[in-house]
Amino acid sequence: MGFSISQAAKQAKVAARQLAKLTSQEKDAALLSVAQQMEANIPSILAANEKDIEAAKTNGLPASMQDRLKLDEARIKAIADAVRDIAAQEDPVGSVAQIKSLPSGIQVGKMRIPLGVIAMIYEARPNVTIDAAALCFKAGNAVILRGGKEALNSNLALAQCLHQALESHGISQDVAVVIPDPDRAIMQELMTLNEEVDLIIPRGGEGLIRYVTEHSRIPVIQHYKGVCHLYIDAKADLSKGLAILDNGKTQRVSVCNSLETLLVHKSVADAFLPNVASLFETKSVKVHACEQALPYFSQSKNTDAVLATEDDWHAEYLALEIAIKVVDDFDAAVHHIQEYGSGHTDVIVTQDYSLANQFTREVNSAVVMVNASSRFSDGGELGLGAEIGISTSKLHAYGPMGAQSLTTEKFVVLGEGQIRQ
Repeated sequence: MGFSISQAAKQAKVAARQLAKLTSQEKDAALLSVAQQMEANIPSILAANEKDIEAAKTNGLPASMQDRLKLDEARIKAIADAVRDIAAQEDPVGSVAQIKSLPSGIQVGKMRIPLGVIAMIYEARPNVTIDAAALCFKAGNAVILRGGKEALNSNLALAQCLHQALESHGISQDVAVVIPDPDRAIMQELMTLNEEVDLIIPRGGEGLIRYVTEHSRIPVIQHYKGVCHLYIDAKADLSKGLAILDNGKTQRVSVCNSLETLLVHKSVADAFLPNVASLFETKSVKVHACEQALPYFSQSKNTDAVLATEDDWHAEYLALEIAIKVVDDFDAAVHHIQEYGSGHTDVIVTQDYSLANQFTREVNSAVVMVNASSRFSDGGELGLGAEIGISTSKLHAYGPMGAQSLTTEKFVVLGEGQIRQ
């Protein structure tokens, strides 16, 4: 008998009610067991991942997707450490805030509660299997994990670690369902199960996210592309700016928090862009430059530089490639970000802190940074342990989503027999 997503969703809904009864200590103990199981099973996880990598090479998957797909011992240990970080955090479930007494004598507060059942639809990112399961579990939610066919072997190996840990604590495996069949029809049926599933979070390419958003009967949190900007202000420390640019663009190009557009104030272009050209020459970065910026790069024989087009300002390259524009002033930089940004992460480098404050007020991206690399736009780096995604929609969460973002609030009213007059 084949896999039934409707049956799995029904079982997850029942398991979510059981999970909601677990104490913080019981949840944390299970999470620590997940981390231990991952580290104990590193050889089998790597063997499964190698099958996926070989298939990816055979099928000609882009280098950026292969990088996201690949696991090694260090990456597995980093995922396990993230699970431990999640376990160590305060449990968001059951916390009561904003308690106040009203003239009627009643006391009113808000208590955090789980959402219920969350479905993750994602591509070649096996780390999401563990990150999402751990965050959902911490927040008291069951989770249905539908990874892409590119990572199927890796995901199933990680699912075995999850289920072994849950079983060792007497917790139903139905709280973390890893769909074993990548058939697209299963994903399509999953998106119709609004009686069992409370939220869908798609994580992957823009095409996947738009497809899920357009076809789901279940509320969707979108994680659209990361067109991240770095603005070098007239009063920037240029050495800091160059280091932040290098880290943001070249450390790991396949991730959504890497830089895609560099904006440079015209007053520092002469001092800054020749150093950028030298850096990019050593790192083999392709440059799409505006008319003012292009001459700084065309002088270098080894730098691949072309004139930027309108499409380049919208581009998420996910490669050693960047768009560069010289801007007249701060307002022009902000206007460019407002016009072309994706609401993900944007950075200003400046020593003018009044201008930095203005940037944080006027740029309404999910993460706004001053004098720091865009690579910090990550749940683990921002103290969440891990992230289930970076929401670029503002309801009900915005930016990197940790365990608290996977809860909602209910009103709690305490009285002593009051009746309404």
